[in-house]
Formats: sequence, C-alpha cells, structure tokens
Amino acid sequence: MTEILPASDPKALESALAALRAGALIVIPTDTVYGIAANPWKPEALRRIYAVKGRNSTKAIPLLVGLSAHLAQVSSEVPPCASALIKAYWPGPLTVIVPKAARLPTEISPFPTVGVRMPANDFALKLLKAAGPLAVTSANISGKPPALSAAEAAEYLGNAVALIVDGGPAAGGTASTVVDCTASPPRILRPGPITEAQIRQVLKNAPNPLNAQI
Repeated sequence: MTEILPASDPKALESALAALRAGALIVIPTDTVYGIAANPWKPEALRRIYAVKGRNSTKAIPLLVGLSAHLAQVSSEVPPCASALIKAYWPGPLTVIVPKAARLPTEISPFPTVGVRMPANDFALKLLKAAGPLAVTSANISGKPPALSAAEAAEYLGNAVALIVDGGPAAGGTASTVVDCTASPPRILRPGPITEAQIRQVLKNAPNPLNAQI
C-alpha cells in the first residue's frame, strides 16, 4: 500500500530516505511537475522506473541534485556553457546535458551524456541534500501528461511506488527547459519555462554561445 505524506510532515523526509535506501520508488514534488524518484546507484530501481512508466529503455532518466557540488558525482566534466547557465538558473526549471560520469549505471543513460537539474522546491532540495543525486523523471505513464498533484501521481502509479510526498499543486506545471551543453554550439532540446532569449543572454559572453542556427 502506497503511503501518502504531506511534505510538511516531519516523517516525510525520513520515510523518503528509507524507501530510497531500500531500492523502492517514491514520488516527490518539484518546482515544475511531480517526479518519480529512485536511487541512481541501484540499477534494479532504475529498471523499475522504466517498467512502471512504460518508458522506452533507450530514453535516459534525468538526475536531480541538491548541491552544485553533487555534479562531480554524476558528470565527468561541466562545460563552460553549463557552468554559466547553472549560475544563472539553478535552482530552477533548467536541465543541462553534460558528459556522464563513468560510474553511473547504464540504466540512467545509454548515451555518454546525462541531464542534470536542481529544482527550486523546498522539500525536494532537503531530500536531495540528504540523499545525494536522485534519478527523477515525471510521475506519469509515458505519453500521458505529467502529474501536477499528488492525487494525479497516485492515479497514474497506484501501488507501484512506496511513498508519495504531497507538496500541493505543482507550482510550475511545465517540464524544464533542456539545453545540450555538450553540443557546439549548445542546443535547446526541449523548450520550457526558461526561454531561448534568456539562454542566449546568459551565454552571449560564454564559450561556444548559442547562435542563430538553434
């Protein structure tokens, strides 16, 4: 039976950490949409995300971090353009694609890259600072709209997750902007809350800035 706890409940953080340590899946609020989260160092938990969502196994799972220092655990290099965007828009609705750390399980990404973001949500940040990086993707069935509330996540995922942390309606309601910082010039892979114009403004003085061809 899935446990549902308000983000304000003092038990929510420890319950989330215990479930992740056990290799279970949980649902957490973020500043964009609700996410289904797993311990990124447990391949069986990552495989469960693909199975529960009906997600294509060739589609990488993004990572969330609570501290910029956590990037060293999941990326082999942080390109200058990623550093500039991180400084401007983290925490917030921006995912940067960076070179993947060799120690990450292949279930995270079959590619040499990985997407990383720091969410602007109090509970998510508290959890990420305590747990370290987490594999997190939208709490839905692949092809369906992302869950914008704990109730929607429960409807999608039922008893497939051990815990749902209810943080109220998702503040953003739109998935993050995704920028590939391993490309030259960098490329916007998914439009989102942070606009192309905002990204250009940050990168205009950075190495390999976005240009008119994106």
